[in-house]
Amino acid sequence: MAHHKSAKKRIRQTEKRRLHNRYYKKTTRNAIKALRLNHNAEEAAEKLPSVISMIDKLAKRNIIHKNKAANLKSKLMKHVRAMAS
Repeated sequence: MAHHKSAKKRIRQTEKRRLHNRYYKKTTRNAIKALRLNHNAEEAAEKLPSVISMIDKLAKRNIIHKNKAANLKSKLMKHVRAMAS
């Protein structure tokens, strides 16, 4: 258990940040899953920019690695293109 005031504050901050990051990561994962399960090409093409934006924000905040973000975006774009053709 922390004894210093600053260590107690750090514990509070870390927990708050962890919950915040977990919320945004889970929301993005749900959006990705919905996009992958979508069978309508037009709807998928409409949702793709917002999902890519969510992924970019996670990478910018270091919640996910930038290479993972690039791989996710690439696979999603490939999936949407395959549905259109």
